[in-house]
Order: sequence, then structure tokens, then C-alpha cells
Amino acid sequence: MEHSPTLGDDLTHRRIDSDDWTEIYVVGDVHGCRRSLERLLDVLSPDREDLVVFVGDLVRKGPDSKGVLDLVRSRPNLQAVRGNNEQKLVDGHKSVDSLNNEDTAYLDSLPVALSWDDTLVVHGGVDHRKPLAEHSVAELMTLRSMAPGGGYERPYWFEERHERPRVFFGHTVLSEPFESEFAVGLDTGCVYGGALTAYDYRAEETLSVEPPETYRERSADSIVEPQTVTVE
Repeated sequence: MEHSPTLGDDLTHRRIDSDDWTEIYVVGDVHGCRRSLERLLDVLSPDREDLVVFVGDLVRKGPDSKGVLDLVRSRPNLQAVRGNNEQKLVDGHKSVDSLNNEDTAYLDSLPVALSWDDTLVVHGGVDHRKPLAEHSVAELMTLRSMAPGGGYERPYWFEERHERPRVFFGHTVLSEPFESEFAVGLDTGCVYGGALTAYDYRAEETLSVEPPETYRERSADSIVEPQTVTVE
């Protein structure tokens, strides 16, 4: 049974008809790593009938945020939700020298959520303890832990989720992709030397490429080793 997500009126939500696309791929956090993205797109080899959806954080931390944006904007079948790093640029809290006002306007135009069938794509996560419509933009962009204060400590929302819609997300850096019936995590830390990962929605499998180099160091205590959850 399909569950179409209902978000709050103040949230930008783009609904997609999955029947319009032959293949659908969801890609983890790119963080300005254009060379890794090009490698992944070579593996996926999407044509104009295939859709590629990004979970946000296209920009910052890596070497070529401008190149990533130019690549994504050059193809109408590449779409993205807005991540917390896009939001930092939109709000003026951070800046990237190579990006101009037109780039920032594009980031501001990105929806907070995309959905099709009973699938939802957001950058951060969803708290099952309250209705989806009661989530704020900040929660959908930054949720990780359900413990007081959040951060990198269990319980993580995605390991506790047992209801539809199935949520695809990034933001939480994982040692390997997380996959359950109810959540799929795809930020495998390509800017930190990990893989750039995509999920093939039709085939229900992950595909990944290794980065050409490590651009940022990250401490092991902020890289999550996801607990195994059986996919029914």
C-alpha cells in the first residue's frame, strides 16, 4: 500500500511520478567532489529516461562545489533536496568563493523533500515519534540521534524506524550504506576518503565508487558503523 508523505505547509516538497522514469537512483552526500560524482555517473550511466536524486550537501568541504552544481544543473533528470550545507550558504552563515548569487539562488530553490510512491528523500531524517507534518526544516535537514542533544550517539532515528514511508537520507556519515525496509542511508563520506554511494531503486541495490583522494580528515567517533537491520 502506498503512503504519500504529508509535510507541513511551510516545507517545500516536490512529488515525483515514478512511472515517468525508467530507472531511479538516489545518491549520497557529494560535498563538492566532482571527480567522484563523474565516476559514479559513469557507473550508473543514466540516460534521459532515468532519474538521479541527490540527498543534499552537494556543496562545501570538497574541492569543486561549483563544478558539482554546474554538472547537476546541466541535466534536467538530476534533482536534489536541500541539505544543511546548502542552507548555510543560503542563510549567509558560510560561503564558498567559487559560488555566485545565481548559484545561491539555485540552492535556495531546492525543495526540503522529494517523494514518489511510498518513498521520501530528505537530507537528515524523520522522527517517528511525531507526525511528519510536525517536522521543522531544521529537523528534516539535521536529525541524527534521538537522544537528548542529538549528535553521534545511539539511538539513531534510522535504526529505530519501523514504518513507511521509506526514507532515503544523508547527513550522518556511515562506514557503509544503511539499508532497511524503512530507511536507506547513503552518506559514506566521500569527502573524508570513503565511497560515494548510490542506491538503485528498481534493483534495490547499492553501487559505489572510491574517491580519487581524501579531501578532509574525520575522527572515527563521528563515523557510524550502522547496526544490521533485516530487510523484509
